[in-house]
Amino acid sequence: MPQTPHVEKHFTGSEFVRDVVIGMADGLTVPFALAAGISGAGVSTHVVVVAGLAEIAAGSIAMGLGGYLAAKSDEEHYENELERETREVETIPEAEADEVMEVFESYGLTKSESEPIVAALTKRPKDWIQFMMRFELGLEEPHPARARRSASTIAAAYVVGGLVPLSPYMILSEIHAAILVSVGVTLLALFVFGYGKGRYTGTHPWRGAVQTLVIGALAAGAAYLIAKAIS
Repeated sequence: MPQTPHVEKHFTGSEFVRDVVIGMADGLTVPFALAAGISGAGVSTHVVVVAGLAEIAAGSIAMGLGGYLAAKSDEEHYENELERETREVETIPEAEADEVMEVFESYGLTKSESEPIVAALTKRPKDWIQFMMRFELGLEEPHPARARRSASTIAAAYVVGGLVPLSPYMILSEIHAAILVSVGVTLLALFVFGYGKGRYTGTHPWRGAVQTLVIGALAAGAAYLIAKAIS
């Protein structure tokens, strides 16, 4: 009797999505709060646009650079641990073999079951080292272009997110109309973004949507009320 092939679907774009989430979340929230705050001071839409564009430029550079440095730090950490594991496999192979045994035992294998696997693995030093990196230290080798990709993805997502609350000020000349449209458009974008983030990352989408919406609304509302009170 023919059987339907079993197809497993796993999410594989975690690094890219993480960078998009980082950039988009701040890109939607920070310029939104800035635009709302400046609007509360009673300035013109031109001032809001100029200040908003300056913030988007500075924010995207800062966020992108932060992503780049974080990825570079991960690369350096991986290289340092790889060098240490390589040295230990060469100098204290018995101790490293015991650590491999402990890894298998943590998965429920008995000593007799683990011994032939450990013996086979110790005859392949490169695979042995990679095994230790992955299963003892929980480290995956970073992609060589990871730092550049992370920086560009975060920066681009920040720019896209930042233009959402700022675009009504570019189109409308009346400040009160612009802020109302900006609030409506951005809150909708925050809700959709939070929902999509939940769907792609495997968390509860509706909870993510509400949380993202509330955080953005609180940030913008606080900025607006403070600017209004001061002005």
